[in-house]
Amino acid sequence: MTLIQHGLGPNPLAGFRVEEHKIRPIGYDLQRPECILAERDGTLWSADARGGVIRIAPDGGQTLISQRVDTHFDLIGDARQSLVSGTLPNGLAFDADGAILISNFGTDRLEIMDRSTGATRVLHDRINGRPLGKVNFVLRDSKGRLWLTISTMINPWTDAITPTIRDGYVALVDDSGIRIVAEGFAFTNEVRLDAAEEWLYVAETTGKRVTRLRVLPDGSLTDRETYGPSDLGRGVIDGICFDAYGNLWATMIFADRLVAITPEGDCLELAEFGDSKATDRFELEFASGSPVSFETLSACGGEIAPWLASVTFAGPDLRTACLGSLKGTSIPTFTSPVAGLPMVHW
Repeated sequence: MTLIQHGLGPNPLAGFRVEEHKIRPIGYDLQRPECILAERDGTLWSADARGGVIRIAPDGGQTLISQRVDTHFDLIGDARQSLVSGTLPNGLAFDADGAILISNFGTDRLEIMDRSTGATRVLHDRINGRPLGKVNFVLRDSKGRLWLTISTMINPWTDAITPTIRDGYVALVDDSGIRIVAEGFAFTNEVRLDAAEEWLYVAETTGKRVTRLRVLPDGSLTDRETYGPSDLGRGVIDGICFDAYGNLWATMIFADRLVAITPEGDCLELAEFGDSKATDRFELEFASGSPVSFETLSACGGEIAPWLASVTFAGPDLRTACLGSLKGTSIPTFTSPVAGLPMVHW
């Protein structure tokens, strides 16, 4: 594979580990804060299982923005139904006018929501005449195109947490409509573009790896290859995010690990917050080739960011790392030794 080359000096992540006593939580009583968007003024937007987003102001004030509040999410009363059914806003992005694009993992559609009123409409729920599948993440590029990931066609999605299923795909939404541009992924999750938008990086959750594809001018993808290690270790990869140096940060859900793939292709361990015994059980079941049981999945996760799902850079200098999770109620943050790569809305 071809790796990123640059002359930026020593890697700022070399020897860095997240110190738990320096972690500061933002927000309270959040429901499934899986994805976080950050703005220059310090505002954070967090996906919320009540059917929209939570806006967290720089002073800490919170506002739930939703067209209709859904009350199904209850991890204590019924964790299984809470995590696999109902509205489940997942990946978020801003459109060019500031409206919020929502990949809804529960309704299986790409939605767009007015950031002030919560008014929501469906952009896409079908492709080639069939349902989209489990819509996971959306990313807008500098040309205004949307890159959409569909993890699997299996419902509930938990039945696809196995290395033997590869029915995920990436769709592109542009002036020509929506079309599949790459498929055959092992539970397609977050995607990111490098600074030059030359390559699209795809988190293959149950493949435990990142795959990248070269982006052609018309949005076609080619030169598919594994980026970094072919197996990132304990847990399975969920969210990915570039920093300004070129490191690709990644969250490993079910082990609550935070790692980074360097431009040279090495994997750096930045943090591990999970329950090691529960992760051991997950790894054993996962290796069997059968779907991991919900009971095993449910037992995974530590206290800091249970079911660690994403990382977002925030703050005026983009050095505040924010961690998203599926079972957390706040957003853990810490200071990164390197700034994040600015997103297209920045």
